[in-house]
Amino acid sequence: MVKGNLVVGQSGGPTAVINNSLVGVIHQAMASDQIEGIWGMAHGIQGMLQEEFYDLRREAPLTLEILRNTPASALGTVRYRVKEEDYARLVEVMKKYNVRYFFYIGGNDSMDTTHKIDTVAKSVGYELYCIGVPKTIDNDLVLTDHCPGYGSAARFVASAIRNTAFDTEAMGDSGPIKLMEIMGRNAGWLTAAAALARAHEEDAPHLLYFPERPVSEEKLAADVEQVYNRYGYCVVGVSEGLRNEKGEDFGTAGPGDVDAFGHRAKLGVVEAVAEVIRKHLGIRARFDKPGYLQRSFAELQSPVDRDEAYQAGGEAVRAALRGETGKMVAFVRMPGPVYTVDMKLVPLEEVANRERHLPDEYINAEGNGVTPAFLDYARPLIGGPLPLYARLSKYMVPKR
Repeated sequence: MVKGNLVVGQSGGPTAVINNSLVGVIHQAMASDQIEGIWGMAHGIQGMLQEEFYDLRREAPLTLEILRNTPASALGTVRYRVKEEDYARLVEVMKKYNVRYFFYIGGNDSMDTTHKIDTVAKSVGYELYCIGVPKTIDNDLVLTDHCPGYGSAARFVASAIRNTAFDTEAMGDSGPIKLMEIMGRNAGWLTAAAALARAHEEDAPHLLYFPERPVSEEKLAADVEQVYNRYGYCVVGVSEGLRNEKGEDFGTAGPGDVDAFGHRAKLGVVEAVAEVIRKHLGIRARFDKPGYLQRSFAELQSPVDRDEAYQAGGEAVRAALRGETGKMVAFVRMPGPVYTVDMKLVPLEEVANRERHLPDEYINAEGNGVTPAFLDYARPLIGGPLPLYARLSKYMVPKR
């Protein structure tokens, strides 16, 4: 293998474990004689274009160890859509700095960027090894069982909706309906994870709504009314990408609310659902919007997610040193009663700009919850059960 420098970057929305993949890359690179400089791009691919790199060999071992428990992107992230003319420039910068190993930690768009860099480098005969390291709380990358970042975000969502459910139940008639808006523009994986909060069948969340299953105002209101009449309160998880029966967004995007990749911001989803409930049932619904806390709450980092993110970074370097390029590290769930995964490489061109939606077999027949199959899939990823909560038996003192 050719000797040269390594560059790694982080892109897109951060996660609670993304720095584990970075540290995995650094640790594995340090073990190789073929890799000289280990550099981090400042704010993703923009750092490469602007020739701004951090020398990661100079970081203290203790810093790297603590970084594994630190959320957000330590190198800085970016949402920059690479222009076609940028790719030639990127390869020229790599030639200038003798970069031979390129690793990008990110989601769908980042895999596309990595694929195109690999393609351009090959077209000009420059020996470069490009590997994508998956990252997304949305869990929507194809050809992998799951994505680093999802397990920790899932643990947060399950914990948050369970806590707000206990609060809602305690409030009684003064606030019996609670909505929680959950990230997921086009895929309902994270909303589905709210179901992991349930210890018993009657526990909240009582209803979950996904982008994959459009729902009418009338159906949603009827679902809420049925639960409210049965339990005296109702807790609902709502995906930010929820659509009505016409395929239209429940939430609307304001002027200019489009990111560099043309993704529209989803605004006002729980507000819109709350208005549906007020209009049809005459009940005020309260709501929580945890927003970016879903992806940055390191205190609820899943240990499984943490370790797998680290392993993915290390495997990316090992793959490049074996001569692999144009690939992404992916997870394969192994058969057996005990959860284990193996890693494989999948072609970047088959991952780039594709989305994996929550499959039908994970959504219940009513379209407002999950099946046992989803719980079996997701439960191992959050790193163990949530802490036990108790309810009083509430033995009544006889009235005198």
